[in-house]
Amino acid sequence: MGDLSLWTGCEAPARAGRAGRFVTLEPLDAQAHGPAMFDAHRSGDPDGELWAYLPYGPFKELPAYLSHLKAQSRSSDPLFFTVCDNASGDAVGLLSLLNIQPGHGVAEVGHIIHTPRLRRTPGSTEAVLLLGRYLFEELGYRRYEWKCNNANAASKAAAVRFGFQPEGMFRNHMVVKGANRDTAWFGMTDGDWPAIGRAMDTWLSPDNFDADGQQRQTFAALRAAMA
Repeated sequence: MGDLSLWTGCEAPARAGRAGRFVTLEPLDAQAHGPAMFDAHRSGDPDGELWAYLPYGPFKELPAYLSHLKAQSRSSDPLFFTVCDNASGDAVGLLSLLNIQPGHGVAEVGHIIHTPRLRRTPGSTEAVLLLGRYLFEELGYRRYEWKCNNANAASKAAAVRFGFQPEGMFRNHMVVKGANRDTAWFGMTDGDWPAIGRAMDTWLSPDNFDADGQQRQTFAALRAAMA
């Protein structure tokens, strides 16, 4: 942890884009990004199952969805980013930094709602890691958090795959959509990040993907090897 007697805090994350190999994070723009994401949700997830653990949605009509996105785009905490596919330029997902504490160097990734076009793709992993790289390497943050409904097994598995460490559960933490939410907590520190960052660079290398775009080594496997 080191000597923090001279610690003065960090800057707040900026409303600015972050470019990766597969995806680019852009500040959320409801009009520019909303229609494509709405269509991707409607065609790939007609029953709205991907919204089950979020406190809002699904949205049946585009105007209601755009109104929701406009409110999110005006927020600074959470600070929302659209995930845009580099190959097509289409908006395919959304995530945010929230509970931002520059004085302590802590921020959380959340409000993740990736359309079926983005889920289970390299870009989905890259989006979360791009924010981690921004926090740790550019802003000097000390901690990156992930929290989710304890019943959301897929989210908990994703957190571990990305390199977040399980830190326990807050019981009866929230009431979401008329039901109790126990919240599982995960964290990644600046001490964890160097190995995760190295694994990220290796995983994103073109040599790690075959002619069909399939990964030769998973990020989880590379991260474990470099831990």
